[in-house]
Amino acid sequence: MAVITISRQMGSMGEEVALALQKKLNYQIVNREIINQAAQRARKPEIALATIDDLGLFGFQPDVKSRLAYNQAVSEIMEEVARRGNTIIIGRAGQIILKQHAGVFHTMVIAPTRIRAERISKARGISINGALAQIQASDDSRRRYLKRNYDVDWDDPELYDLILNTGRISPEQAAGLICQALERLEMIAS
Repeated sequence: MAVITISRQMGSMGEEVALALQKKLNYQIVNREIINQAAQRARKPEIALATIDDLGLFGFQPDVKSRLAYNQAVSEIMEEVARRGNTIIIGRAGQIILKQHAGVFHTMVIAPTRIRAERISKARGISINGALAQIQASDDSRRRYLKRNYDVDWDDPELYDLILNTGRISPEQAAGLICQALERLEMIAS
């Protein structure tokens, strides 16, 4: 009945870790659909675009009232998902919203900037400098989002139960380590 939140840096392979976990545990993955559901629930469809804009390309700046309504809707949806259990939640501040929930395990997937840039460069067919710029913009956007909406530091290790560096391990190995931690904490059956 565990819920796993995965926070990740751009290019760290956090989504691949989630997919590997899904194969091991047969859990549902919840990611961007939370954005759309929350935007609909808050009756603020334009905020969905602003929220998925990791690089700040769209230039949307929702007003405070819209942002608060959206954040409330995200919290409600995440609480509903957590009650169902057997779910992997990627991003969306799950490590903060579900911080006090028993049965929720918070992970952060990182990798050295150089490796992240190489991955992004190869995947998107762009230069290393272009990839570095995208990584910096994404990291800055995620930091601002958590600071503005939850007054926390995205890089604070105390937000996470486990931090995994995919510069040294594969997504499958990372998923295996998460499963081992969950078994030891008796959050899943071995």
